[in-house]
Amino acid sequence: MHQKIEKVELRNLQIEDYKQLKKSMIEAYPDMENSYWDEKHIEKLLKTFPEGQVVIVADGVVVGSALSIIVTEKTAYKLHNYKDITGNYTFSTHDEEGEILYGIDVFVHPKYRGLRLGRRLYDARKELCEQLNLKAIVFAGRIPNYVKHAKEISPKEYIEKVKKKEIYDPVLSFQLSNDFYPVRVMRNYLQGDRSSQEFAVLLDWNNIYYEENKKLINVEKSVIRLGLIQWQMRGSDFALFPELFTAPLMADYNHLSEAEAIKELAKYTDAIHKKMQEFAISYNINIITGSMPYLENGHVYNVGFLCRRDGTSEMYRKIHITPNEVFHWGITGGDTIQTFDTDCGKIGVVICYDVEFPELSRLMADQGMNILFVPFLTDTQNGYTRVKHCAQARAIENECYVAVAGCVGNLPKVNNMDIQYAQAAVFTPSDFAFPSNGIKAEATPNTEMTLIVDVDLDLLKELHEHGSVQVMKDRRHDLYKLKKLK
Repeated sequence: MHQKIEKVELRNLQIEDYKQLKKSMIEAYPDMENSYWDEKHIEKLLKTFPEGQVVIVADGVVVGSALSIIVTEKTAYKLHNYKDITGNYTFSTHDEEGEILYGIDVFVHPKYRGLRLGRRLYDARKELCEQLNLKAIVFAGRIPNYVKHAKEISPKEYIEKVKKKEIYDPVLSFQLSNDFYPVRVMRNYLQGDRSSQEFAVLLDWNNIYYEENKKLINVEKSVIRLGLIQWQMRGSDFALFPELFTAPLMADYNHLSEAEAIKELAKYTDAIHKKMQEFAISYNINIITGSMPYLENGHVYNVGFLCRRDGTSEMYRKIHITPNEVFHWGITGGDTIQTFDTDCGKIGVVICYDVEFPELSRLMADQGMNILFVPFLTDTQNGYTRVKHCAQARAIENECYVAVAGCVGNLPKVNNMDIQYAQAAVFTPSDFAFPSNGIKAEATPNTEMTLIVDVDLDLLKELHEHGSVQVMKDRRHDLYKLKKLK
C-alpha cells in the first residue's frame, strides 16, 4: 500500500534538500552499500548543472529524485562504467555543448511507489531534453533481479525475457514501459551492485522534437493540452468531466423522491473528490471534476473540484441554478466568483447554465483567465445549443479558450435524468490566428469518446495586443463598468 499524499511538487533540487535526499536514497537502495551521494557531490552537481537536478517533494519531504548531466554523443554511447561517466564523481564529463542528457541517478522512496512518481521524474527529464534541444536521454540502468537468474541465463537473455514480460525486473521493466530502448549490456558498470552482478543496460530515448526550444523545467507552458471527456481520457494537462457525471449512482435510490435521491448521491462526493485527487497525482494531470451534489448545512449545492497534479484542490460552485434543478432537487446556488492558478496558467470554471450569464466569465477574464472550462448537462439539443453558442460568445468577448464537456446516453432508471445530449468542444476567439468558425475541435455528437486538443496561449497574447479587434481593450470604461459585489 503506497503512502497517501496531500500535496506533491516537482521542482529543481536545492542544497537544503540534502538531508532528506540522503535519507530517501538509503531507503531506495537497501541492497547497496554507500548508496547515497555525499553532500559535496550534490553541491558540485548543483553548481555544474542546476536545471538538470529534479526532485519530487511529497508533503514537504523529498521522496524521489532524478540527477543528470550533459555529455557528448560519443561519450554517452561508448563503453564506460559509472566512475568514468561521472568523471570519478567530479562531473568533469559535463559538457554544455554536448548532445545527450545523461541520467546518473533516479529513485523513488519505497513508501511512495505506486503513485507514478517515477514516471513523473522521467517525463520531467524528457521535457528538459526537448527544452534544451538535446538529441536523446541516455543512462545505464540496473537490473536488480538478475541475481535470481544469473546462473541460468546471460544478461542478454535476461533483457530479452524482460522485454517479453517473461521476467519482471523492477528497474528495467519500468524503463521499457517509459519508452527507453536497450542499446547494449555494460559489464562492471557499478561497483558493489551485487543484485545486478555489476551489469547494467545502456538505454536511450530519442527526442523527436529536436529543434531550437530552450525553455527549462517548470516554466509556464504556452501550448496546453486539454482532454474533454465524454467518458475517459489520458495524457493531457487538463481533464474535464461533465456536470453531474455521477448521476448513474442514483439508480439505487429511484424509489425515493428526486430531492431525497440527490441527497443520497451527495454522500459519494467526498470519496470521489479524494479519488480524483489521487488520480491527479498518479497520472500527473489537472482534473476538473465536472460537478457533483454537495450537502452543506442542510442545503444541496452543485459543486466540482479543481484537483491539481500537485495534490492540492479547490472547490467551485454552480451559481445560477436552473428552474428544473430547483423544482426537482432543491439545489441552492453558490455565491463565489473566482479564478484558479495552475501550472498551465489561470483558468476559470462555470457549470452549464452559468455560461449563459456573460458577467461571470468577464470578471474572470479581468483576473487574467486564459481558459474557461464548462462542464454541462443538457437533455435536449435545444439546451446544448444554448450552451454551445453562449460558450462561443464567451470565447470571443473574453479573448480566451472555452472547453465544454457533457454527459451522453440515457438513464431510464433515474428520475429526471432519462435522456442527455452533448457534444464536447473547444471554442476559440475569432481572428486570423484561430479557426475561421471559432471551433478548435468538436467530438461526435451524443457519442461516448475522448477529445484531445492542444491550445496555444501565445496566440491569445498576440490577439490581446495585435488582434483585428481588441475586445478587452476597447471597452468604454468611461460609460460602464462591471464589478464583483462580494
